[in-house]
Amino acid sequence: MIEVGTLSDHSCHLGEGPTYDGSSDTAWWFDILERQLFEARIGSGEVRVHTLPAMGSALAYVDDDTQLLATADGLYLREIRTGRLSLHTRLEEDDGRTRSNDGRVHPCGALWIGTMGRRAEKGAGSIYHFFEGTLTKLYANITIPNAICFSPDGRTGYFTDTDAGLLQRVALDPDTGLPLGDPSTLVDHRGGEGGLDGAVTDAEGRIWNARWGAGAIDCYSAEGERLRTLSVPASRPTCPMFVDGNLDRLIVTSAREGLDAAGLKREPQAGRTFILDPGVRGLPEARVRIARS
Repeated sequence: MIEVGTLSDHSCHLGEGPTYDGSSDTAWWFDILERQLFEARIGSGEVRVHTLPAMGSALAYVDDDTQLLATADGLYLREIRTGRLSLHTRLEEDDGRTRSNDGRVHPCGALWIGTMGRRAEKGAGSIYHFFEGTLTKLYANITIPNAICFSPDGRTGYFTDTDAGLLQRVALDPDTGLPLGDPSTLVDHRGGEGGLDGAVTDAEGRIWNARWGAGAIDCYSAEGERLRTLSVPASRPTCPMFVDGNLDRLIVTSAREGLDAAGLKREPQAGRTFILDPGVRGLPEARVRIARS
């Protein structure tokens, strides 16, 4: 049994999108529905909360001073020191039904970012590829895009539509992060407990996937075999991320969305951000490559 600690006891409505910057020893994640961005120093445990003007869901570093945030209406540059936001690229600006959701940077610096309906409308979302200022739609008719992550060599991409229950893999061009063919099913979770949510790969190419509704983090081999399952004290984990100097600790965001008063009484830790030692190492997050105006 692995001991699970608490990085932040703030109860997020919908905690999501954790990432980590090794140079500053800082983890970041969002409460999407409450329009909040969390900043945590792993070494000291200090946590700060930043209010956002719109729902944000994914963050990537551009350089030591600048981040790129995916929000409900676009990709914004954020000055880390001041928190100042400036629009870089519109994202489904003509569709007020949607918002950004899961995303991650490919090793080459391309961002994959998903969108979904604000009420999880069937098929309202898509997955996009953003690279050096160009935004390209990869997949449409997705309800809840999740589990976006990549093999260490950048030659394989993974993603899911939580509503469909299939973890997909697709061959990628390692220099651009663009698909080279059609996706195929790696894991068929239809009929299983809970739903496939956010994911990250470790240094050996294993896939660590949060299972919404089951209070679990599942580890899969690159061939789709479930190798391990770790439990967290909240039924709605949303996404894991490797942190700390050796990238050998795992943080897990969670949510209280959908829990009534009785459910919250049963799950007093719902919405917290957890930290644990899985006994493996992750990979540093790539920095996103953008075109500046």
